[in-house]
Amino acid sequence: MNPDASAVDTVIDVVSAVFMIVGAFLSLAAAIGLLRFPDLMSRMHAATKPQVLGLFLLLAAVGLQLRTWWVWPVLLVAWIFQLLTVPVSAHMVGRAGYRTKHLHKELLSTDELEAVVLKAAEAAREQDSDGGR
Repeated sequence: MNPDASAVDTVIDVVSAVFMIVGAFLSLAAAIGLLRFPDLMSRMHAATKPQVLGLFLLLAAVGLQLRTWWVWPVLLVAWIFQLLTVPVSAHMVGRAGYRTKHLHKELLSTDELEAVVLKAAEAAREQDSDGGR
């Protein structure tokens, strides 16, 4: 066994350990944010932002530890699905929470959705008053 191979293995082990620790810390931060933040919008932010990066770091650590090339495409597909689904689900949860009044308006710096919701409610009232014609 040559000494260069063990040095490379040591570097890979250290990098994957750092990735695992940081990924676990980000997941812990997301969990604490879900418990501690005051409203739905803040909790949604805490659940999505660190979770995607934390998952990426944990998947990269797994890929480094397995030391095989074939696992990387599988891990990449898992991360891409996460990147595609987390923003969409967070958007839908946020809109549903907004429409059902599960938010604190005083915590919003800008309410860009209020005009859209009022216009949709007005259109629905007009349609009901017309008898649905």
